[in-house]
Amino acid sequence: MAGRLLLRVCTAATTLQMRTNAAVRPLQRAVSSMGGIPSDEEQATGLERRTLQALKQGKDPYSILKPKTYTGTKEDPHIVPGIGNKRLVGCLCEEDNTAIVWFWLHEGGAQRCPSCGSHYKLVHHELPH
Repeated sequence: MAGRLLLRVCTAATTLQMRTNAAVRPLQRAVSSMGGIPSDEEQATGLERRTLQALKQGKDPYSILKPKTYTGTKEDPHIVPGIGNKRLVGCLCEEDNTAIVWFWLHEGGAQRCPSCGSHYKLVHHELPH
């Protein structure tokens, strides 16, 4: 009962306001005031903005992009980014192999996989935050 009364009062007040105020301006869209739809770079904030700026400069701060391929020799080792002085690395020695050979990779020169002989090198990687 009270709900019906409240609905009637609100409807009557809105109708009366619309009749007295005939020249109501239409709502302006936010897109038209800025000149178009903002791009991802314009509306990004925080960590997403830092990531987009780093990608624009050609950096890969969080290893988002596909890694570059290396031959795995002593002269051209597989680069492994790390934030410490050692990292655990897994090597699939053959394409159809189901077992992963795990070993610790320490900072410094290139190290060999104990099973297949591929070379890996740990490179210090600083996170942007």
